[in-house]
Amino acid sequence: MYRIILFLLSSFLSIELCAQFDQDKKSIISDIDAKAEDYFSTAMQIWNYAEVGYQEEKSSGLLQEKLSAQGFSIKAGVADIPTAFVASYGSGRPVIAILGEFDALPGVSQTASPFREKRDDVDAGHACGHHLFGAGSMAAAIEVKEWMQSNNVKGTLRFYGTPAEEGGAGKVYLVREGLFDDVDAVLHWHPSNSNSANAASSLANKSAKFRFYGVASHAAGSPWNGRSALDGVEAMNAMVNQMREHISPDSRIHHVITSGGEAPNVVPEFAEVFYYCRHPEMQMVKQNFDWMVEIAKAAAQGSQTKMEYEVIHGLFNVLPNETLARVVHDNLSALGGIEYTTEEEEYANKIIESFEYASNVSVNHVKNVAPFKLIKKGQGGSTDVGDVSWAVPTAGLRTATWVPGTSAHTWQAVAAGGTTIGKKGMILAAKTLALSAIDFFRDGDLLAKAKEELDRLKGPNFKYEAFIGDRKPPLDYRK
Repeated sequence: MYRIILFLLSSFLSIELCAQFDQDKKSIISDIDAKAEDYFSTAMQIWNYAEVGYQEEKSSGLLQEKLSAQGFSIKAGVADIPTAFVASYGSGRPVIAILGEFDALPGVSQTASPFREKRDDVDAGHACGHHLFGAGSMAAAIEVKEWMQSNNVKGTLRFYGTPAEEGGAGKVYLVREGLFDDVDAVLHWHPSNSNSANAASSLANKSAKFRFYGVASHAAGSPWNGRSALDGVEAMNAMVNQMREHISPDSRIHHVITSGGEAPNVVPEFAEVFYYCRHPEMQMVKQNFDWMVEIAKAAAQGSQTKMEYEVIHGLFNVLPNETLARVVHDNLSALGGIEYTTEEEEYANKIIESFEYASNVSVNHVKNVAPFKLIKKGQGGSTDVGDVSWAVPTAGLRTATWVPGTSAHTWQAVAAGGTTIGKKGMILAAKTLALSAIDFFRDGDLLAKAKEELDRLKGPNFKYEAFIGDRKPPLDYRK
């Protein structure tokens, strides 16, 4: 009886909240609900493909096919990236864009089971929910296009298919190519374990692979004839660890040794270490990264090896746009949070039981939308949306596609993303994006105010120079 009363109360509140929407928005909400299974089916195809960065041929192709069938014109292979594309509908101003991602993460293969269960057919998994990101954004774009067509709305709607967010900086190449130069506003979202639409920054980030080259020799018989490339890597790691004492506490530096030699009895002639360098401010990332390069040079000199490094990706911190973010937050709040069924609650509790470190986690958390916050100082992770946000007024949201307490990049995130829990979060995001896009098309003054905010935050002397320099997209960085 309690559950029935709770459901009826929730339904009543949902009806009351939706009363805030005009007829166009109500129609879009109904249409998305009616097509939810089809949209989620697209997401699950991408979930099953589990293609890593710059290798998302099937995932990208599927989204292009779906958008083309709905009347979008497709420009594929943009910015010298085979899996990047731009889908467009309409003409003229304003130009409103929706971002969609679709890359998986290596080494996180998982079924939809609430227990650790590796899939046999793939070695990767959508541990950051980008299958939902791509399909949910596609759903929003299709619904907004239908609204534009039915109401003869002037302007251009674009869907940007952006690959390799996970360490490949796909969007940075699109920004560098000038593909956002005529856009008035950008919308994006991301899977999460809760619902929010803050004006929030992120950490700027620059990564590189440092490669050391030595001389091979027998490690026991004639080590004096060799020079260990691994010594170079270890010397660099030791000095970077000493460097940590003298950089700001907001800095984040982490690494993995991707190659350390083949056998203990052979002096390694090649070794490689992969570093990430992060900070809330771009200038501090540049300063710390340059210091790391000097350390790598010293490590090579001290070990009598040779060193070279390759910048793999570089991302700006997100520049939050409060003007647009408040519109997105208002739409998300009016739609409300997510209600689990009894079966979904049971599944969620099994996932929660698998957490080793989380405590005081409640499935009820997904019912809420967090109060609006302006977070100017980046924290947590990094995203290539950052570069987009310095080019165009940008706003986003997060919805609960994962069980409360779930961390991104975990098997638990992969699992929930393959269930109706993931579906509900994706549909909530699609609705929010679509309603917000309508608001942007309708309100030229809003777009002008957002542009003024962006210009003020960038400052008069800002000139975009990508962290990646002039390098070409690292299409093989996951191979």
